[in-house]
Formats: sequence, C-alpha cells, structure tokens
Amino acid sequence: MKRIAQIIQLKPEAIDEYKRIHAEVWPGVLATIAACHIKNYSIFLREPENLLFAYFEYHGDDLESDMAKMAEDETTQRWWKITDPMQKPLTTAADGEWWAPAEEVFHED
Repeated sequence: MKRIAQIIQLKPEAIDEYKRIHAEVWPGVLATIAACHIKNYSIFLREPENLLFAYFEYHGDDLESDMAKMAEDETTQRWWKITDPMQKPLTTAADGEWWAPAEEVFHED
C-alpha cells in the first residue's frame, strides 16, 4: 500500500458548490475510484487559504496505469468537467501539474 497526498487551491467563489457536490459524489465516480485500487480517499479544505488537501491509499501494483484508467472513465471525465473549473493549481506547481504532490515526511501506525 502506498499513501499519496496532493494539494490544490479551491477558488473562493466555488467553496459552497464544491462542498455540496462532494456531499453526494456520483456512484460511478466512487466505483471508478475503487476499481483503480484506491481506498481511504479523503479531501480536506483549509480556509482561509482555500487549499484542498487530498489523501488516499493506493493498493494496486501499477499506479500510473490505474490513474490512466481513471482518466479514461467517462463518468469521471464528466465529474472533472464540473470540479476542475473550481480549482486552480498552486503557483509552485510544475508545468502541466494539476494536483501538486506532497512528500510524506512522517507516518506512524
């Protein structure tokens, strides 16, 4: 199992809608997350900076392949068409990077 953390900014005008839609994530999106070997997926919001912090545990053998599978899913693509305009990459994100990875510096079971 691999723990993954990512960060992105949420546009201030989108906060209420982002919270609303994530209170009822589409079943097809949740099914794709599970099919891609992701468990314990959480997204946290830090205000007033409007930072989204995502954490999940990857239980598969090929993260790159599973992320490509997720990106190809039509329901997930429709979901991202709604959520992506609500977000903006960190100013320090690498070119082409949407959610910026965060390095794990400590973990205790």
